[in-house]
Amino acid sequence: MTTSAEPRVSGLETRSIDYVPLDERHGKLWHLGPLWFMSNAQIATLAVGLISITEGGNLIWSLIAIVAGTVIGTFFMAFHSAQGPQLGLPQMIQSRPQFGYVGALLVWLFAYVQYAGFNVFNTILAGEALHTTVHGGVKPWVAAVTVVALVIALVGYDVIHKAEQFLTYTFLVVFGIFTVGVLVTLHYPAGSFDLGAFKWTPFLAQFGVVAGYQISWAIYVSDYSRYLPPGVTVRKTFYWTYFGSALGGIWLMVLGTLLAAWAGKDFDTVASINAAGDKVFSGFGAIVLLFAALGLISVTALNMYGGSLTLISAIDSFKKVRPTVGVRLLTIGLTAALSLAGAMAATSDFLTNFNNFLLLVLYLFIPWTAVNLMDYYIVRRGHYAIAEIFNPHGIYGRWGWHGIISYLVGFVVMIPFFSVGTLYTGPIADALDGADISLFVGLPVSAILYWFLTRSIDVDAETRLAEAEAAELERSAHEHREP
Repeated sequence: MTTSAEPRVSGLETRSIDYVPLDERHGKLWHLGPLWFMSNAQIATLAVGLISITEGGNLIWSLIAIVAGTVIGTFFMAFHSAQGPQLGLPQMIQSRPQFGYVGALLVWLFAYVQYAGFNVFNTILAGEALHTTVHGGVKPWVAAVTVVALVIALVGYDVIHKAEQFLTYTFLVVFGIFTVGVLVTLHYPAGSFDLGAFKWTPFLAQFGVVAGYQISWAIYVSDYSRYLPPGVTVRKTFYWTYFGSALGGIWLMVLGTLLAAWAGKDFDTVASINAAGDKVFSGFGAIVLLFAALGLISVTALNMYGGSLTLISAIDSFKKVRPTVGVRLLTIGLTAALSLAGAMAATSDFLTNFNNFLLLVLYLFIPWTAVNLMDYYIVRRGHYAIAEIFNPHGIYGRWGWHGIISYLVGFVVMIPFFSVGTLYTGPIADALDGADISLFVGLPVSAILYWFLTRSIDVDAETRLAEAEAAELERSAHEHREP
């Protein structure tokens, strides 16, 4: 479970989309637990637990839907984690073997929009939390949060892991007390725990949103495991990622459901947390919000870090990129600037509409995760010629039609099942009174179709090529260039 006790690199992280050589692998496997726990254990996740309550479901069935959705959705997300140590690459660059050197731009565009878009919400929520507690205006705090997150993202991988470990320990104390207070001091409507009051539509809506939210983390996962050595097992990597993310997600989504059931139509994320915290003791709501702002800063840094990697991958599709600190600074800065501009320009109507748009973006990663996992675990069984991923004329080609076709077909068959608030409701979702089960359609269709189309791939030949290129791969990595 452990490797070298200390990192072999220091200062600002230089590596981005390039392969991490074996003698720079470091860290401990358990570090994945706090990172994925804290990534989910922040108050933006509260909103994911509101769907069933707002659509007329009762509290007990909302809680059951949250747990069930998390258990299933996190399963897919956590399997991506093992790809990082085995390949030594961040997550999205691994799409090239399925979608092609240029074809992977299809999913990278959507990924980048997700990173920048979520940061609009995260920074506004952090600004509101800080304005409520220490005042000074929401927008100045949005700017301050963005700058701090930018610095964390720029320093990179190791400081992100350390920050999430510290926040996890603090979270257990602050939110532990807050959760006990919510359970003990708040009163819930009559019938909240009546198992006989089951309603199919809000239950499915809550389940689908939770599962989709957990799957949306799939585009991040290998970014934070790629410095681990390849000797860590798939099973243990999966476990640390799965239980960290699932526990953090369930905790905050359950809190969201409890607060929404208590506050009713008056629910507001920041105001409700503040009011519920003050029921524990006067001023505790402010303490919870201040800590919550730190959690939002950390997840904003994660989005900047991942957005930078995705942007560098996209640029590399047109012009070879030499990994440098300057490249990371430029792309992280651009990602921060875009999310800051969005947050500053946001209005209440904008946020409502953009939230619907982000739900559509999340749909776009359901067929992607199906294709990526099918390729890694079933088709190629973890065997890739990594140097060829950086070769525009290599064995993976410029356009991976097997992956592109499987992705597009999977997405298209999901459309009738979509339910995106007031933006769009597909005919089948409409027949189900707005319940969204698109997840259960897109995942199997894309996965099975990709498996069928790739039966002729010569995995043994790719393995031999990988072995022949291994020495040059390590040498080029030490010279900070692509192979």
